[in-house]
Order: sequence, then structure tokens, then C-alpha cells
Amino acid sequence: MSRPRRFRDVRVSRRQTIGLMAMGVGALLLPGALRAAAPRHGLSVFGDLKYGPGFSHFDYVDPAAPKGGKFSQIGPTTAYNQNHLTFNTLNGYILKGDAAQGLELIFDSLMVRAEDEPDAVYGLVAASVSVSDDGHVYSFTLRPEARFHDGSPLTAEDAAFSLNILKEKGHPLITQALAEMQGAAAKAPAELVVSFSGRQARSLPLFVATLPIFSKAWYASRPFDKSSLEPPLGSGPYRIGAVKPGRTITYERVADYWGADLPVNRGRHNFDQVRFEYYRDRTAQFEAFKAGEYTLREEFTSKTWATGYDFPAIRDGRVKKLTLPDHTPSGAQGWFINTRRRQFADPRVREALILAFDFEWTNKVLFYGAYRRTHSYFQNSEMMASGPPSKAELALLEPFRSQLPEEVFAEPFTPPENSGKGQNRAVLRRAARLLRQAGWTVRNGLLRDEAGRPFALEFLETDPGFERITLPFIKNLTLLGIHAKLRMVDPAQYQSRLNTFDFDITTRRFSMPVTLDESIRRYWSSADADISGSNNMSGIKSKVIDALTDRVIGAASRAEQIIAARALDRVLRAGRYWVPQWYKGSHNLAYWDIFGRPKTKPRYARGIVDTWWRDPARPEPE
Repeated sequence: MSRPRRFRDVRVSRRQTIGLMAMGVGALLLPGALRAAAPRHGLSVFGDLKYGPGFSHFDYVDPAAPKGGKFSQIGPTTAYNQNHLTFNTLNGYILKGDAAQGLELIFDSLMVRAEDEPDAVYGLVAASVSVSDDGHVYSFTLRPEARFHDGSPLTAEDAAFSLNILKEKGHPLITQALAEMQGAAAKAPAELVVSFSGRQARSLPLFVATLPIFSKAWYASRPFDKSSLEPPLGSGPYRIGAVKPGRTITYERVADYWGADLPVNRGRHNFDQVRFEYYRDRTAQFEAFKAGEYTLREEFTSKTWATGYDFPAIRDGRVKKLTLPDHTPSGAQGWFINTRRRQFADPRVREALILAFDFEWTNKVLFYGAYRRTHSYFQNSEMMASGPPSKAELALLEPFRSQLPEEVFAEPFTPPENSGKGQNRAVLRRAARLLRQAGWTVRNGLLRDEAGRPFALEFLETDPGFERITLPFIKNLTLLGIHAKLRMVDPAQYQSRLNTFDFDITTRRFSMPVTLDESIRRYWSSADADISGSNNMSGIKSKVIDALTDRVIGAASRAEQIIAARALDRVLRAGRYWVPQWYKGSHNLAYWDIFGRPKTKPRYARGIVDTWWRDPARPEPE
């Protein structure tokens, strides 16, 4: 089992965002390339663009791809308030409710991301953008042909309304991200001006450019911050079709989509229908796929991938297996420990929990050896720390030496390698010593603090597939005297408890962007630790981590950012804020053989649903 579905999408959809880029650092300046007065057709964090002003389409699409047919899947990613296992609202940009997946398909944005570049965006609704000399004001020139699905024009008034309402009433991950956006205003029907405080990170304008544009007129009679199953008015390549709350949602391609022939859209959005299916049980999901009830499945369960794909449609070639490389950072997947709880305040206690998890046994017995142990918040990337710190890393760390453990200046913390027998006595003895050092002793078979209170720990989960992984972990914790238990809750209750940090320990996966941006603050900044809906699951509050995060986001070049990220990684790992799990740098896919796809996959995305198409010569699943 790798990156279970509900963990994968804590990351925001790449089509909409370059990351949740937000509350900047005092002296951050935009690169000179972005401060030029001449209009630009695209933007990137460090000013480098692959595609010139006259490009015709992205290299990873087939501009001649046929349109038509249906595509269906269990969505692999979520954003904001979307839920993998159910949905009860079609408002996907606020905190309330559990939103359906795929809502980004119905909205256009000022610019759109190129999935073969680390962070570049190119004009969609905006034909071009100009930047003031000081880099604090962005003027977007909108395409006059832009339209909403009801035929009404999409203007700068709509774009300004959207940015301002998201800043005021959007999901906390968005409102926090827009803290240094002062405001957006329409100077003319086709001219949008967005101003920033001067403290913004260089990536914030890109984030703004990729947010959805809503109809101001449509929301004039509807509250923006309420859950609703009324399909919102969009302007994108798809509109909402059939909706069965909690079960399925279908998006229908807009035949007269105004932006279909723009360079950023050629060869994309090829299916007439895109459907997202919802199942709460993994076995039911898999059986439905085998029966042809949906047409593509990303497999996150290693046992199923190793042993389950031997059914008739596989044997006769009607279903194909495909492994695609994943070049994005694997990020942080693990059991996140809620340090807001009294029993987890001491890092020695948290390290004892880390030691009690026998990854090697889990990988061998449960995962068929498919995965590798995660060590870093930036796993599978050049931003991961290794070995002693370099001279450049030390220059960033030395000012904080008195506030940091000595290990930060040596090898970064790495969980020990276990024997693979399920119970490594030497490692468990080490864990017991750490607990004693932290003031916990075993009395009457239970680990207790100085006041005699037992050490209790509840694993909060919503995916039954995780039970087989968590129970052996609990067995080892019990040997240490910890009263540990597993609590399964329904998806809505699970999300509600995460939003209010009402848990001891829970499994999540946070994906990191290729170019680190303001989104990383949401995972560990002090300012986010107590904000409902924040991704700072562990409740991290550290001035050192905050300062190093500033250096990462404010780096003047990619090389400087890598150095700063490695220094930050050392400090994060020294805090023992999570029990690292595992990763795999690839996507395991199975699909009914009815599709065509481009020869080139976008480096930083699967390319599905975006670039595939229905092959009209191949029959539907039977």
C-alpha cells in the first residue's frame, strides 16, 4: 500500500495552483525578469519559461487528439474541502462540507500551469500580464472572448470579485495564502489589477493567477461561504452533469467552450464525459473496476497490485497495467503526531513511537517489498538532507545553534532499520529508555506519567485498508505499556475532526511542490498551528523552522532554495513530529484498453484525464 487515496490529495490540484503560496517574507523581491514593464505571456518563480510567446501547444499533448467518449475513475487527488470517499457539496473552495472531486474542471483561471516545467504558468483568460517596476502590481489583460457557460461575458469584474471573495471567505488554506495580496480591482472590462503588500513571496502572483474565476452576477443572489448542491456557473472546458451525492458526479464537455483552441488548451480536455466514482470499501472499488463500472484505476494497495490483477479481462488484454514514473517530490507520508496533546509534548516520546513501527516487516509481509522507507519531508527530491551539513547549510544553521539539538549539525535523523521480524527487541528497548527519560514508567502493566495517568493513544482513521498496517504497530506500542487503539470513523467525521485537530495520531500524505513556495508554510508554520483546517497536523511551533522556511521561500535562485530546504529538513526531522511511512516514485495504473494517449508524459503530472482520449476504434468494456 502506497499513498492511500485520501492522503494523496492533500495537495492542491496542479491545474489550479502552483502551491498555496501566501504570507511572504519581509524583503522578498521578484526576479528582474518578472519586473519588466513589457507584457508577458507567461510567468515563473525564477523567471525561466520553456515556451515562447508564439507556442502552439504544450509538448506533452497531441493537438490532433479526437474528442468524444467517456472516462471514469476513482479520483486520486483532492484539494481544499474535497473528500476521497464521499461528497455533499458542489462548493469546493470553502471549509464547510465535503466537496466533490473534479470541480476545477468547470472553472477557468487567469493562467494555467505547464506540467512539464517546475512552476511556469501561461495565459488562459489573461492574454498577457504586465508587472510594475517594484514588482508589487500585476496588470492582467483579459481576452474579450472569455465567456461563462450561460453565454455571459467573463470580465475583470468577475476576476476581481473572485480573488477578493476567496481572500475574505475562502478555505483557510486560500485565505492564508492570500494574506499579502492587498486586493484586486477591475480598471476596465478587460483589465484586472492585482496589488501586493511588498512582503509577498515571489510565488504568490502565480498562485493568484491560477485560482478559479467565479461569476459575480451568479453569486449576487447566493452566499459564497455556504455548502450547496446547486451546480455553480462556470466557464471552463466542462460543466456539471449528473450528480448523485456521495456516489458519483459527471462532468460534461462544453461543446462550444470559448477557450478550446487556445495554445494552453489544444490537445486537452478530450473526453465528452468525465465521471468520478465514490466507494468507501477498497474491495468494492476493485470489484467494480473488474466489472467495467469505471475505466481507470490508480492502484494504491501493493497486495492488490501484486496478486489481484489476474482476472479474465487482464488475461485477454481488455485491461492493461501501466507504471508511470513520478518525478514530483514524494513528500511526507506518515502518522502525524498531535503535539498539542500533553502526552506527545516531549520529542523523546515521539521518537519512541517512531521506533515502535517496524517498516521492514510491514514492507516484506504486507507490501510485497514494493516500497522504501520515507525519511524526509522532501523525499524523492534533491531537497532532502543527507550526510553532514554542507558549508552553505551550516551558514544557515549556525545562528540557531543554541536552540537546536546537536544532531542537526551531523547526520540527519533517520528511523532505524528493523530486523523485519515485527518485534525488534533492541529497538523496542531503546524506545523504552526514551520513555523513561521523558518521565514515563510502567506500573501495573501500563505506561504512566508522574501523576499516575496512563499513556493513551488513539489512531484516527477512515480507511479500513489501513487496519492491517496499524494493528501490528499497536501491538508493539502495547509492549511498551502504551494503551493504543484504532478508531475508524466515517469520512465526514474524519475530516471534521482533522479540521479541529481532534485526534492523537493520524495518517496523512503531504506532497511538496517541485519549486518550494508558500504552500509549505501550511504544513509547519507557527501561524498555522491553531487555524482550523490547517495542514499543520502536528501543531508545530518553532521560530527556527519559521525562519528557515522564510529562507526557503525567499531564495533568489533554485540552487539557494535547495540548500535552504536541506537545512530546514534537518530541523524538521530533529523534531520527531511524525512516524514516517513509505513512498514509491511511480504510479501504478490499470485501465480498460479503450484509450489513446500522447507519446510524451508531462514530467510533473500523470497526464490523466488531461491529455488522454477515447480511441473510437476500441469497444466499450463488457
